[in-house]
Amino acid sequence: MSKVTVYSTPTCHFCHMAKDFFKEKGVEFEDFDVSTNLEKRKEMMDKSGQMGVPVIIIEDKIIVGFNKPQIIEKLGIIE
Repeated sequence: MSKVTVYSTPTCHFCHMAKDFFKEKGVEFEDFDVSTNLEKRKEMMDKSGQMGVPVIIIEDKIIVGFNKPQIIEKLGIIE
């Protein structure tokens, strides 16, 4: 199974959609709340160059936003 990291905030609708999708598909992920964790916020910005969330990292692929087609492709999920 691929390593999945999600940088999110509690009020982000697309963050919730992404995490719900992973749960529905049985994909384990590590979630960091960048609204309170300043160290992880900096890490997210350094890796992605973005301040917007969600930032999803699957293995070494950075996906900004809930881009379902990219996520499906990277994880090899069959819909």
